[in-house]
Amino acid sequence: MSPLDRRQFSPSAARNRDPILAVLQRVLPDAGLVLELGSGTGEHAMHFARHLPALRWQPSDADPAAMGSIADWAAHSALANVLPPLCFDLAASPWPVDAADAIVAINVLHYSPWQSTPALFAGAAAVLPAGGVVVCYGPYRRGGAHTAPSNADFDDWLRSVDPRFAVRDLEAVEAEAQRCGFRLDEVIDMPANNFSLVFRR
Repeated sequence: MSPLDRRQFSPSAARNRDPILAVLQRVLPDAGLVLELGSGTGEHAMHFARHLPALRWQPSDADPAAMGSIADWAAHSALANVLPPLCFDLAASPWPVDAADAIVAINVLHYSPWQSTPALFAGAAAVLPAGGVVVCYGPYRRGGAHTAPSNADFDDWLRSVDPRFAVRDLEAVEAEAQRCGFRLDEVIDMPANNFSLVFRR
């Protein structure tokens, strides 16, 4: 990697990208624009765009520092279906995207304040068509309890990093989705005690 290469590498992205891809290949539309919220390093965006060439991928992140990594991953990958990254907070309104066909949010809800959850679904309702899909990946509490001891430990760590961060209750996320006109279609068990939540408008 050259000194000018701003690409960042995430071990967790390397581990979970293929299980997540298998879900996306099944639930995303055959064509159209996918808005990825919280793209982070950009590795997921490139992996998914490479394997879903009929979809245009719009990476984004609230952290300006992520833009360099995403942009350099895009340049390195040379994929025609990856758009330049957008820097915006999903709680800001309106979003800088007028329309999309699907939204993907990987490890976003627990790494952000709770207000990001209602903001995500309100923003999604503004840009997605009827039948549009939202996929949220990460750990979730179910029935008010953690699904694994490791998730309880992770929750403690998140709160130590920022008291506003936490592993979210799946039922609370679903309630916010329903309030904005989305139904929870699927809860898919994923490796390492994570879930993919598939919502449709």
